Amino acid sequence: MSTAIRVKNYILGKTLGVGSFGKVKMAEHELTGHKVAIKILNKKKVASLNMDEKVWREITILKLFMHPHIIRLYEVIESPTDIFVVMEYVQGGELFDYIVSKGRLTEGEARLFFQQVVSAIDYCHQYGVVHRDLKPENLLLDDQKRVKVADFGLSNLIRDGEFLKTSCGSPNYAAPEVISGKLYAGPEVDVWSCGVILYALLCGNLPFDDESIPALFKKIKGGIYTLPTFLSEGARDIIPKMLVVDPLKRATLEEVRNHPWVKKDLPEYLATPKVISPERMIAPGVGSSMPEDQRPPIEDIVDPFIVAELQKVGFRKEEILESMREAIFEGERNSISVAYYLIMDNTGRDPKKLRVAKKEADRKGGESGSAPIPISGQRRRQDEMAFSFSPQSPSSGGGSFSRAQMGSPTRSTEEFPEFASSPSVVSSLRDRVVADSFAM
Repeated sequence: MSTAIRVKNYILGKTLGVGSFGKVKMAEHELTGHKVAIKILNKKKVASLNMDEKVWREITILKLFMHPHIIRLYEVIESPTDIFVVMEYVQGGELFDYIVSKGRLTEGEARLFFQQVVSAIDYCHQYGVVHRDLKPENLLLDDQKRVKVADFGLSNLIRDGEFLKTSCGSPNYAAPEVISGKLYAGPEVDVWSCGVILYALLCGNLPFDDESIPALFKKIKGGIYTLPTFLSEGARDIIPKMLVVDPLKRATLEEVRNHPWVKKDLPEYLATPKVISPERMIAPGVGSSMPEDQRPPIEDIVDPFIVAELQKVGFRKEEILESMREAIFEGERNSISVAYYLIMDNTGRDPKKLRVAKKEADRKGGESGSAPIPISGQRRRQDEMAFSFSPQSPSSGGGSFSRAQMGSPTRSTEEFPEFASSPSVVSSLRDRVVADSFAM
């Protein structure tokens, strides 16, 4: 019988994917029993491929983000040879594969996916981050078919008065100004990619496609595509507004969000919040720029049910509150705050759901302090998850959605040395993550 491999508070499981400089493994958080995905990045391989900046850019951004449709990063652990990035385990695969399996989606289903994507990208833009590589392969689905935006390795910070020039992303989804090497502000390239994604959701193929990259670029630069007649009037109106070649005339993300087709049947939780609730104050580092005399008591922010659950596994209330204070107001995490976020994410971010879970646990005799933490809707086990962190090769187009399957996953048998929590990543992004940003 093989000995379980532990990394800090995690027991490593099967390999979910293999990339150019590491692998992704499923793991179990020992304190809560919840599943996570851990990217294991070999430092030498990362350095040899000049991917240091890409890796740490993604880590910096995801450590400070908390949105229901953005992949969660819980913590980063370093050893002398590897970087372990502990992330949300999303087991539903890629939106890409979902489109392949369905051919094309109904407008209702496509709209819901699109609303989730737009909400997540708007959140990024509010914090001064442009994704720059939006495509169905980077949109994961959880077990309830909710979108999770992933792969922020090509993202960048938007600074007032500054323009970007880097040509990056996948050609089929890249805006004309990106493939032309022109200066661009940032948000407008994500709008273009969103337009391509919406087209793919509704039509089952891509608006711009050609096996020849030069021919593909010519179509993109000319804005040459066809709108199928089966699309509704609303869909036929919103897509051309996003796929405008001139970025100055292209719809803004705010205009997209306010379009009647997009707003139809909009879930209440995706509506722009008007006030900052205690739950929205829970994001790591969100209060880092708040003067100490203006910070609300930590007891008013944390959820008492989650605090009680952490007490069941041996933590004292005082150390739980102090850990969450450090996480929220200083952006520093430890094993307690990570466990808090894992419980919150796996039970749902709605406090009412937490209460329901607790009542259900009590009804079933969950009063025992040694009982497993009561979490509703445990995620199913799955043999494979399409979650790749390798640099994506440019697609040659081809119109229809098809792709060779990921190679057979391999299992790791190596033992890892001692681990210590990674020092927090210092970035100008943190200065942007303040409470006011939640009143979008």
